[in-house]
Amino acid sequence: MKKTALLFLLISAFSFAQTSLLEQKINSILKNKKATVGVSVLGFENGFKYDQNADKKLPMQSVFKFHIAAAVLNAVDQGKLSLDQKIKLDESNLLENTWSPLHDQYAGKNVEIPLSEVIEYTVALSDNNGCDILLKLLGGTQTVQKFMDSKGIKGFKIKYNKEAMHKAWNAQYENYSTTKSAVDVLKKFYDGKLLSRKSTDYLMKVMWSTSTGLNKMVEQLPKNTPVARKTGSSGKNKEGITGAENEIAIVTLPNGKHYAIAVFVSNSSESETVNCKIISDISRTVWEYFNK
Repeated sequence: MKKTALLFLLISAFSFAQTSLLEQKINSILKNKKATVGVSVLGFENGFKYDQNADKKLPMQSVFKFHIAAAVLNAVDQGKLSLDQKIKLDESNLLENTWSPLHDQYAGKNVEIPLSEVIEYTVALSDNNGCDILLKLLGGTQTVQKFMDSKGIKGFKIKYNKEAMHKAWNAQYENYSTTKSAVDVLKKFYDGKLLSRKSTDYLMKVMWSTSTGLNKMVEQLPKNTPVARKTGSSGKNKEGITGAENEIAIVTLPNGKHYAIAVFVSNSSESETVNCKIISDISRTVWEYFNK
């Protein structure tokens, strides 16, 4: 056997062993958990892939705000919208009884703010009113669906806005993604295949500033690790079931390389603390794999 062929076999065997070890560690995290958990990891530079339940169509919750923001920025790239254009905020679009830092900041003031600020509230602070303002500006969820379809994003569906989801628990299941779809769209985003370079850089910076879900992906990573991310959470219904506790992210490694990770915890009867720790523990385990 030639030395090059032998070396290839040795490298392949080592890679397989390392992947199996990662799978064992993730399975250990998930052992005895009463939840459906989808996990996908994609190394950008080395093409590494890890998937578990990666083709299951799981509710996104606010993870879909990334897709919505991308669709808005596509309209900006096409000249249909402008980041500087003013958006009026009043009682018609600042609804109460939903997660909305925009409402907390601007309710009753009848002000106009730039579209860029609405995007930043929607993504970095996961504002539900901001989400629906963006969808209305686009003409509805169908515009987001058509944009994702046009970019070859499979395993993704968006049908309802946040107001509708707030009214009906089961509506969230009509807004789904697979974790494989989530890491694929993040790779296309990173590669500049979704948006212009200017819009890509802008949305990346917004995602780096995300302040929700600090007990999930970033909790056990080294401080100041660049993580461009989007969280999603349904809370519990009256039966004590969590429809979704999710996060997607692009992580930058100390060596300057990157990976995308998506963890969706669905239909869980575990506590919020346990659901979030599942994401945190998997995130730490994947980080350790890439830094071995």
